[in-house]
Amino acid sequence: MTDLPIYQALPTLREALARHTTVLLQAPPGAGKSTVVPLELLQEPWLAGRKILVLEPRRLAARSVAQRMAALLGEELGHTVGYRVRFESRVSGRTRLEVLTEGILTRQLQRDPTLEGVGLVIFDEFHERSLQADLGLVLTREVQAALREDLRVLLMSATLDGEGLSRLLGGAPVVTAQGRQYPVERIYLPRDPQGPLSGAVAGAVSRALAAHEGDVLAFLPGVAEISRTQRLLEERHPEVRVLPLYGDLSLEAQQQALLPDPSGRRKVVLATSIAETSLTIEGVRVVVDSGYSRVPRFDSRSGLTRLKTVRLTQDSADQRAGRAGRLGPGVAYRLWSEATHATLQPQRKPEILEADLTPLLLELAGWGVNDPTDLGWVTPPPPGALRQARALLEALGALEQGRLTERGRAMLEWPTHPRLAHLLLESQLLGLEALAADVAALLEERDPLPQGAGADLTLRVEALRQWRGKGSSPHRAEAALLERIERLSQQWRRMLGVPADDTPPDPHAVGLLLALAYPDRLARQREGDPHRYRLSGGRGVRLEEGDLLLGSAWLSVAHLDAGSEEGRIFLAAPVHPKDLEPFAREVEVVEWDYRGGALVARRERRIGEVALSSEPLREIPEGRRVEILLEVLRSEGLGLLPWSENLRQWQARVLSLRHWNGEEWPDVSDEHLLKTLERWLAPWLGKVSRREDFTRLDLTSILTGLLPWPLPARLDELAPTRLEVPSGSLIRLTYSPDGSPPVLAVKLQELFGLADTPRVNAGRTPVMLHLLSPAQRPIQVTQDLRSFWNTTYPEVRKELRGRYSKHPWPEDPWNAEPTRKTKRATGR
Repeated sequence: MTDLPIYQALPTLREALARHTTVLLQAPPGAGKSTVVPLELLQEPWLAGRKILVLEPRRLAARSVAQRMAALLGEELGHTVGYRVRFESRVSGRTRLEVLTEGILTRQLQRDPTLEGVGLVIFDEFHERSLQADLGLVLTREVQAALREDLRVLLMSATLDGEGLSRLLGGAPVVTAQGRQYPVERIYLPRDPQGPLSGAVAGAVSRALAAHEGDVLAFLPGVAEISRTQRLLEERHPEVRVLPLYGDLSLEAQQQALLPDPSGRRKVVLATSIAETSLTIEGVRVVVDSGYSRVPRFDSRSGLTRLKTVRLTQDSADQRAGRAGRLGPGVAYRLWSEATHATLQPQRKPEILEADLTPLLLELAGWGVNDPTDLGWVTPPPPGALRQARALLEALGALEQGRLTERGRAMLEWPTHPRLAHLLLESQLLGLEALAADVAALLEERDPLPQGAGADLTLRVEALRQWRGKGSSPHRAEAALLERIERLSQQWRRMLGVPADDTPPDPHAVGLLLALAYPDRLARQREGDPHRYRLSGGRGVRLEEGDLLLGSAWLSVAHLDAGSEEGRIFLAAPVHPKDLEPFAREVEVVEWDYRGGALVARRERRIGEVALSSEPLREIPEGRRVEILLEVLRSEGLGLLPWSENLRQWQARVLSLRHWNGEEWPDVSDEHLLKTLERWLAPWLGKVSRREDFTRLDLTSILTGLLPWPLPARLDELAPTRLEVPSGSLIRLTYSPDGSPPVLAVKLQELFGLADTPRVNAGRTPVMLHLLSPAQRPIQVTQDLRSFWNTTYPEVRKELRGRYSKHPWPEDPWNAEPTRKTKRATGR
């Protein structure tokens, strides 16, 4: 035992903890950190006889680490070393070293914020970056800073960036231990496998059994793949013991996978990612890695969390391979190509970036934190996920204006998701405690019914109750899974103080309980389509063909696929309309019907976005009316208003003067008008209720009223609408809102004798002349009329006089009579 590599780092670690309250320990798999370090630190002077808490990310690891340390001391569990996991503990008054799952620490902090009697908190396998580990660390550091300057924190990790984490933790020292890792040969496939994953893993295990000695550890993403692979291997290799290993197994089944086979047979362990770290599986010399893991992913767009099978990260692949090198040189079969390996993500993402943050936010509210972003996170939680979590907690009655309610405080006492805590608490008011215990247990565990059994949760309750009462499992339910569900239901019944109920369940009572847990997932059947429903949040969902729930007008939905456009319902129950009243609220709906182009007002009883009943609203609150009409204008644009060409020119004239002379002239651009609708248009919207009503507004009076005195008179003076030309014609000017020179489009013959370009803006701005042919086509665009007569006109005259012979083309335009008429009309 004393030859483990971690012993070489212990003197440095002891010195660091004596001088600092936060320390990082980097030690590769197999160094002995999980079991040796806590025991070696028990007698440190700074600990002063207080406890050490060791946090593990999984229940299986917590039990295994505690048992190993107790064995090293030659004691039973519960003496010096004990453990606590949900609904299970082995501790006593003499226990000084407790191994906990990470969520248990949060519970202890809520009950005792000073962690009295605790001198050191160790976060083992911190590189896994679980949500509970991040939360536990941020709360423990709060305790350190405010209440317990003497409290030590030790973060232990195999693959984490120690220097980067040290900086985030205020320069905490990093102690590094060398590993005792034997070389592991990594064997890749020439190309990624096709077909079922179970077949590829079983084939690789068969090759490994034939080519190598020792036991085999194979990693698969989930229980379904493990079961299929186990069946294949037991058929091919009856001489080998094939054992599953995952978190939901009983303690006895887990121990069978961890310990050598009593009869000496070779062993193949089929495990989820639970076996990557902390656990010691004796005898393993070969690892077969499928390259996948199953992780929860939170979809912030839909508010749903679902398990997703994803490619492994490179650091996880290295940890899995390292399992083959604990006892001696080993081999790791990687069921992917080297080219694929180069594309894998280097490290796993922290769970806080992808998880449902509702439990975290409730814990923080219980801690007295209103704004989670104020805390010193290693990785800050995403704002969008926090907003959705806050909305759900408010719907459950746990938060009110960001603060914890009495109901929220009661929910914190239940070691489960806030949704289920609310269900269990409410069941006591309804007299449905026993049913609630069964429903909550079923929701927490895997589905005990086979694929294709339909979405009705009531069938699952029936299966559980018949198995519990008669020992048989109807509906082809999985007995081992029903046993786990029953153990969990027993824990809830114990907390609720009720016995089991094995009578047939009322489907509507099941639906009511589901509605208490998932008020945001009440679904109403769409008219004319029994398969399709609309969730209270507005999203569309569907039932599969032939589902027993088809025809239910309302459903309470627990599990569904987020889907890209329409989700699929996996687990639900019917709910009676009369039971929906507590979830409904009366709202006055005033909105714009964009398709019909009208203001619509009604009073509704609503559950989220789904209406239970509706009646017209006779009087519309004026403020709301104006607010909606202005939003319509912002959405559809000022084109809804009765603009005329004259009004657009008025707008361009004012904006031109603003460009030329400064901000004494108001900004009447479309952009600014849209931003300031409340100031200039809102008072005139009293009679608008349909799209065509916008066209009846006196927009000329409304807009011209924006010019304060004496600007209206100066507008006509500085930016006239027309200019008189030498022929006597009054020619319209065309202004541009960008302040470019106004355009005077005039027939060339009307300007004979005019030497200088006309000007506006008190003579400061020359107009842009568009000199037109008799056919009203531009001949020349210029702001220098004198130059035109002198240089360009002779060429124009030569080109056009033959084409327009009835019009005058004098050689001397300076002294010719300006005219808008032809030669014949002028007598020339």
